[in-house]
Amino acid sequence: MKIILLTHQRELDRKSNTGQLVLDVMGLAARQVIWDRVNPDETLLSLIEQTKVGLLFPESETDEKEVGGQPRQVCIDESNKAALAEFEYLIIIDATWQEARKIYNRSVYLRALTKVSLSHSMKSSFRLRRNQIDGGLCTAECVGLLLSYSDQMQLTNKLMRKWQCFNSNHSQ
Repeated sequence: MKIILLTHQRELDRKSNTGQLVLDVMGLAARQVIWDRVNPDETLLSLIEQTKVGLLFPESETDEKEVGGQPRQVCIDESNKAALAEFEYLIIIDATWQEARKIYNRSVYLRALTKVSLSHSMKSSFRLRRNQIDGGLCTAECVGLLLSYSDQMQLTNKLMRKWQCFNSNHSQ
């Protein structure tokens, strides 16, 4: 599984952006694409056409469940983590929740993707941003869960150590 961070332009200058941690830890298994409403990234559009790409996005944030009888939402937890293997790439919108909703609503190519949500009991320890959704995790926490569900424990541990250090340094 590879991660594509679809990053809002404003995130590039935010000290509270955790997507950079993901890029640092995952190396070539993660890449960043800057979101552009008018000119979507051609490489991203090509990947979506040619491979199995899912969008990590909370179930409660979308109403669409099925199109043509096909499931439009996959909820991943410890009991069905093998379902992640169906995706070669997962797109994660790297932005505030308000910006992520706008990106989703303004990007037709994202709305056509199978939504992947995470079922977890983990409470976010991210306190650097206001207006978080209930149960919402930051980018690094989401990827940490995905890595653990994919049994990539070495990467999971490395990312979570970086995340904890980042969070404690920025929350003071």
